[in-house]
Amino acid sequence: MQVRKGYSDCSGGQVHYRHIAGSGTPIIFFHQTASSGQMWLKTMERLAGRWPMYAFDTPGFGGSFDAEKDSAPAMTQYVEWLYEAVHNAGIEQAHIVGHHTGSCIGVEMAARHPELARSLTMIGPVPLTDEERLEFSKHFGIPFQPVVSGSYLLENWEYLRMLGAHADPLLINREMSDQLRAWWGRVLSYKAVWGQDFPLYYKQISCPMMIGAAPDDVLHAYLGRAAEMRPDARVLPLQGANFEPDLDADNFAAGLADFLGGVEKG
Repeated sequence: MQVRKGYSDCSGGQVHYRHIAGSGTPIIFFHQTASSGQMWLKTMERLAGRWPMYAFDTPGFGGSFDAEKDSAPAMTQYVEWLYEAVHNAGIEQAHIVGHHTGSCIGVEMAARHPELARSLTMIGPVPLTDEERLEFSKHFGIPFQPVVSGSYLLENWEYLRMLGAHADPLLINREMSDQLRAWWGRVLSYKAVWGQDFPLYYKQISCPMMIGAAPDDVLHAYLGRAAEMRPDARVLPLQGANFEPDLDADNFAAGLADFLGGVEKG
């Protein structure tokens, strides 16, 4: 297996991605805040050779361009940037997979560009009310500034530990690196998440869907609501707090492969 890296142009700048070759309909992966496309590497390794796979870095994260610091891109803007990057990478139809913020990107992309979406898989769907989005915004997306004392480093480490990344020392180290790189991108993307009407797009999805969230995922409380809203969506049991593709890698990859295989058999 060889992971190749590349860039695809969009109207905002260059979008970085990781790619593993394969045959058939590609899988495109969108990550959570404040990770990067590397959060999907364990999944890609386990599915290598079965599908072409592309893990994109959202603008403001990983190797992708940064939006203007004083801007406030709506989720629709992130979706359009990434849709352009997907299209310019030569992808006309794909299985869309998203995690948390990536689910917000995936659901709107699938709703607004149904010709692209062969299927949609979401870890941590976000069917929140206006009041719930407001409450989440008080805890996720709070800005931090680098300071000479380095105190912000411990604050970020504790934030990731609280979310469950400490279960694997290499995972929390990787996530710490991604979070520090995205010190401002995370603020902008979270604003976009809390400003999106996720249920509006979720109800419009016409392709096959699979959803899931670990019991200790911060969005697990809303998984039942998502299942009730769309009883046609398959529910995949998962473990691994807010890092299911890393901490429950074998189970998630197997579940995804089974779902996509069924979709392609029709």
